[in-house]
Amino acid sequence: MTLQTEDKNKIKKNKYMTCPDLLHQDESFVLCSQADALRSTMMFKESIPKYIRAILLNRENLEAYYGLALSYKHLQEFSKAISTLEKAQQIDSSNKDISYELGICLLLDGKAEKSIKELRNAIKLDDTNLNAQVQLAIAHELCEEEEMALLIYDKINEEAPKFFKAHQHKAALLMSLEKYKEACMTFYQILKINPKYEKAILGIGICFDKLKRFTDAIRYYRKFLTIKNKSEHREHIQERITKIKNQNKRKNNLSVIHSV
Repeated sequence: MTLQTEDKNKIKKNKYMTCPDLLHQDESFVLCSQADALRSTMMFKESIPKYIRAILLNRENLEAYYGLALSYKHLQEFSKAISTLEKAQQIDSSNKDISYELGICLLLDGKAEKSIKELRNAIKLDDTNLNAQVQLAIAHELCEEEEMALLIYDKINEEAPKFFKAHQHKAALLMSLEKYKEACMTFYQILKINPKYEKAILGIGICFDKLKRFTDAIRYYRKFLTIKNKSEHREHIQERITKIKNQNKRKNNLSVIHSV
């Protein structure tokens, strides 16, 4: 047998040989798919063993790391989710989804400062991710950097004026800072997007109440109750309307007494 013939036989033999590594990889992806199916039906706890087995068979299976981290996240096991995503980053540091989820998990775990770094990286990898930008603003809020958060919300609102979340979070922040006039204007922006958004209507009512514009406050409180007549806040709002009316009556009565 010539050397050339031997080489051909080797090639032919190798073509039909089973490679254990490839088999493990195939099995890993099958397990990952099964785990994904479990996670999609909210069976987070049940998905975890399959993800772990998938990773043990193939340490490069990025989808398995990602799915495992999401399952941990939904079970509120944030430290495990963070650790899993950090391992995934070692495999692919340029993966925008992994950076985003790591930023979110750090934020949920109370590590706002660390989350800022990851969320900025996620935005750098994908500057169209508006959710990452909102979460970055929230992280700055938690670090008591309200002005930075407002700058981010304003940037989002300028570039994507119909993106609901940025307006919502900005309005809530302005109310917490007792900037009721500015908050009211932001709620009006929300109503331009969705005229029947009840939380914005209630927000305007509260802002007018705080600004002592009681007639306007009552008008928006009533508007809210008309749209959301089974609201859990119904009793409290009705009590507030009654209190405002009684205050106005007392003022009117005092005015009459003084004029006499």
